[in-house]
Amino acid sequence: MQPPKAPAQPSWQEPPTGRHRSNMSNSVMGGEPSKVEEPPMEPWREINWRDNQSTLQYVQNYKPQTVGQQLRILLHGPVGAGKSSFINSVHSVLNGRMYAQALVDNVSHDSFTKQYTTYQIPKRGPETFYPFVFNDVMGLDPRGVALVEDIKLAMMGHVKEDYRFSPTSALSDDNTHHFYNNNPTDNDKVHVLVCVVPANTVSQMRAETVQKIRKIRIEASKLRIPQVAILTKIDEACPELKNNLKKVYRTKYLKEKMEEFSAAVGIPMNCIFPVKNYHSEIDLNSDVDSLILSALNNIINFGDDCINFHKNRPECSNTKSISMSRLQDL
Repeated sequence: MQPPKAPAQPSWQEPPTGRHRSNMSNSVMGGEPSKVEEPPMEPWREINWRDNQSTLQYVQNYKPQTVGQQLRILLHGPVGAGKSSFINSVHSVLNGRMYAQALVDNVSHDSFTKQYTTYQIPKRGPETFYPFVFNDVMGLDPRGVALVEDIKLAMMGHVKEDYRFSPTSALSDDNTHHFYNNNPTDNDKVHVLVCVVPANTVSQMRAETVQKIRKIRIEASKLRIPQVAILTKIDEACPELKNNLKKVYRTKYLKEKMEEFSAAVGIPMNCIFPVKNYHSEIDLNSDVDSLILSALNNIINFGDDCINFHKNRPECSNTKSISMSRLQDL
């Protein structure tokens, strides 16, 4: 009787050898990991589980140095990764109750987000908002290239609110195009790029999707925009986390998934944050909040660094925006 074949490696990886061998053999058909008993390990990252209030207070007190400045956070990633759910989860944590401002779909296998939408998060007061906003885009489709071009334009502030994405055609820089912003302000531009990927299927991402993430990262680097990755659905990747999220930084399997993604797209490990989005819960959970606040705190810090970097380079602020024809040559 022939022994069963080992699962195929991710399309972007070479076969593992020696001490770099990954834990891919723990996967089963459909991308769901089998439950594997792992020996206990020391935490490889520290997080303060007992004091969410300090981190929450830091976020609540955050203000950019420039009056009126808005920190813009752009989320992108594969279809169904949990981009909209992450926005809702942040919203819920900051306001102490469940929110569903960014619409989420659990049925369709296509991207539910179709339009470029800015999400403001209200503070506890009339007509007051946090000085940072989120933008969500259509999920990356392996079949089309138009969305990559649109994300480049969005990072430069050229995409107006409610622009409808298309997998086959990108936004034109024609002056008559209603959704092309010819003169973006600093508030229109993106200050931190967040790639959202599901931990439970990160090894099954198609090579075309990984390549798109790489391209977007390269363009963000050209614009000196910092990049962060959010690993969602960690409880589905590691079933033991369903009962105890505090094991997240003691789980070897999850660490390997983060390292795998880091090697695939180039985002450093200290810029990758595992989270569990609110999904089926109707009440907040302190441990879920801790991971979301930890990720948000770092996102804000990286974005604020970007704002200050560009503010201290006045010669860059006077540079004309790259035109669409030039963009096509990048």
